[in-house]
Amino acid sequence: MRISLLFVFLIQLNFGFAQQKFDRAAVSKFQQQINSEYADPEKSPLMEEDLATFKTLDFYPANEKYFVTAKFVRTKKEKPFEMKTTGERTPLYVKYGEAHFTLEGKKLKLNIYRNIALSEKQEYKDYLFLPFSDLTCGKESYIGGKYIDFKIPKGKTIVIDFNTSYNPYCAYNHKYSCPIVPLENDLDVEIKAGVKKFHD
Repeated sequence: MRISLLFVFLIQLNFGFAQQKFDRAAVSKFQQQINSEYADPEKSPLMEEDLATFKTLDFYPANEKYFVTAKFVRTKKEKPFEMKTTGERTPLYVKYGEAHFTLEGKKLKLNIYRNIALSEKQEYKDYLFLPFSDLTCGKESYIGGKYIDFKIPKGKTIVIDFNTSYNPYCAYNHKYSCPIVPLENDLDVEIKAGVKKFHD
């Protein structure tokens, strides 16, 4: 994902980070704005032939069940590592913390990461990255998983709204190099929320 196209992250800045409770209108606005970006030839990751017929992405219905307040555990003394991508690029990330929560009666954990290069830029110094996959991936959702962006939380909890999870750009166009979801972030549960897969 190119830094210049972190539009979805900026949407999350406006609608996700200050949210303390589920807001269906915020999810709707997120969907409208991501559709607006993808319809814009100057910003869209879509291939030319897909852009020509694009009307909307396919979303799961907004569902309060997938808005969770997780316990946030800051992990310290983590060493930066090269995150694998769909291309040759290996950007440096560091594990920043863990999100612990319960969904569908299962206790789950997701690792949250910080991009080293982005953290050195003033406008992204508080940027955190959550890639994940679940049992819908390869079926209703993109096989490579989905992403959510955050700001560094100030307390011991972090809100995860899976309704605003989105596909990496390589789900739409092979020219992009996208981080591959680490195995530890593969959830043994269905997350029927966010953007669905683009092509069958």
